[in-house]
Amino acid sequence: MLHELTIIQFTALLTNLSAMLNKAEAYAESKDFDVDVLLHSRLAPDQFDLMRQVQIVCDVAKIGVARITDTVDSTPVHEDNETSVAQLQSRINDVITQINKFSSDDLINLEDAKVALERWEGKYLTGQEFLIQCTIPNMYFHLSTAFAILRHNGVILGKDDFLGEMPYKT
Repeated sequence: MLHELTIIQFTALLTNLSAMLNKAEAYAESKDFDVDVLLHSRLAPDQFDLMRQVQIVCDVAKIGVARITDTVDSTPVHEDNETSVAQLQSRINDVITQINKFSSDDLINLEDAKVALERWEGKYLTGQEFLIQCTIPNMYFHLSTAFAILRHNGVILGKDDFLGEMPYKT
């Protein structure tokens, strides 16, 4: 189940974010303004801009998976120096590639793995708690904020853009 909650779902969310950025670029072009305006937009003065929201979504996905699989030390680091949609798209693709290196077998029996962060001062969460209480909510928080920034600035997005394709069965 952890594979579905992480690799499958994070890949879908990152793919949806990529598609939203494509729509943002097309919107800026259609309205004849520089897409950088959107990349540096925020909903509130004390909130991160769209660029940082995208970076965080990527980091939450790759580091969340790395923490439960105990591979943080070998996880590639992104320098947070993107300045364009193309560079953000590259980062999204890098993260999708990175997390898809983990198979469902790599995530078996990690529900009870201990995940501890230095700032937690000797406390820990189980792998399942870490994903459900920390990683997944953070993914949705920053993805929702990126979505809201784009919508607030006029990019035509709806729930289907956020949710992406459903795995309907017949």
